[in-house]
Amino acid sequence: MSATFDVIVVGAGPVGENVADRAVQGGLSVAVVERELVGGECSYWACMPTKALLRSTAALRAAQRLPGAREAVTGELDTAAVLNRRDGFASHWKDEGQVSWLEQAGITLYRGQGRINGPRTVEVTDDRTTVTLTARQAVVVATGTSALVPDVPGMAQVAPWTSRDAAAAHAVPARLAIIGGGVVAMEMATAYAGLGSSVTVLARDGVLPAAEPFAGERVTESLEKTGVSIRVGAEAHAVRRDDAGTVHITLADGELIEADELLVAVGRRPNTADLGLEAVGLAPGAWLTVDDDLRVLDAHGAPAGDGRLYAAGDVNRRVLLTHQGKYQARALGDTIVARARGAQVDDRAWGRHAVTADERAVPQVVFTEPEVASVGLTAAAATGAGLRVRIVDHDLGAVAGSALHADGYEGQARMVVDEDREVIVGFTLVGPDVAELLHAATIAITAEVPLDRLWHAVPAFPTLSEVWLRLLEAYERPA
Repeated sequence: MSATFDVIVVGAGPVGENVADRAVQGGLSVAVVERELVGGECSYWACMPTKALLRSTAALRAAQRLPGAREAVTGELDTAAVLNRRDGFASHWKDEGQVSWLEQAGITLYRGQGRINGPRTVEVTDDRTTVTLTARQAVVVATGTSALVPDVPGMAQVAPWTSRDAAAAHAVPARLAIIGGGVVAMEMATAYAGLGSSVTVLARDGVLPAAEPFAGERVTESLEKTGVSIRVGAEAHAVRRDDAGTVHITLADGELIEADELLVAVGRRPNTADLGLEAVGLAPGAWLTVDDDLRVLDAHGAPAGDGRLYAAGDVNRRVLLTHQGKYQARALGDTIVARARGAQVDDRAWGRHAVTADERAVPQVVFTEPEVASVGLTAAAATGAGLRVRIVDHDLGAVAGSALHADGYEGQARMVVDEDREVIVGFTLVGPDVAELLHAATIAITAEVPLDRLWHAVPAFPTLSEVWLRLLEAYERPA
């Protein structure tokens, strides 16, 4: 069996769906290949279900911070209701709705394992049949990543949780140990502590090490107040699960920690091991290196295959975030359409077909307690990039709107300014409910708005956004 399309997309997560949608809107025919659920990691095991797990406890904490509302809150969190709501946001791990969307969009779905077996050719195998698909214009790899399980003695026998298990669990363990200190580790520490688990975090490399240092410090302090044990520098030396189901974790210094479940959250690996990359001279299981047009490159830096193989989303390792992968997907879909039509590709910085934001303006929210919202470069990254920077900090709790938002509000804001251009290149907020403040900073950095123009963006009073005014005032004072 065989079929020909203009574009073949391997992977039907948010990235693959967006590439396909843009290509179809541009008049091209598209086939999407998916071996699991249409909708991908974000829909069923990451963004949506994990934020549903976190939201109920966040709402409860918000009410408990306000006199009047605090007195109205009685009883404890209904864990079963939280998990049921989570199941709804994961569509109960069924993809009929996503499949229906593909059909309505005019995108053809092939279920099975997709393997590249030559330039612009993908072989799709399921339990019964094999179909060979040929692309006239492009093949796009959007297969994403899976959890990386560390090579610790005994780990395979323990059957640890990965991020998928934590997002989809139907029972809350009394004791949860987490290896890792990054975003997944800290969000799940927040979620499961809120649901009643006794949580121990083994953060060998620190808490949120990629963020501004004060972010990790504030998250650590807050979680420890709720009873979470955070062991910075601790490293698992060996693990085992006994006959009663208890997990025993031996640390490098000999200390023993016991838990009912163990979550490993130490990073990701690309889903490329069974993709047939060797057919186009690439190494199976490797991250896909791409150029600025998201074209896959070989080990020598030349376009792989016939130059029409692309990779978007986590699998190219540029930025492992769903929204940034969708950003790449939109640009790539439009690029493929432009090339198919013989139109000019505008891949200049900030051009229609460029993915400039991957390097200069990546927004991210960590839904911990407190939230961490950031975009652009940290102070250290900006300095490391050779910029002459000035760091401006402000106590977010001193803003009038924060006192109204919650009693005892605590938080911090930082903007990193490129002194030579007088524009913001980095912005970080830490505090309750700061996520919705982030897009203003994203726009300021993406548009390279001069600081003297930002004075005319007047924040409404009394809101948390008044922090912008306070940061500008602090910048005007002598350093």
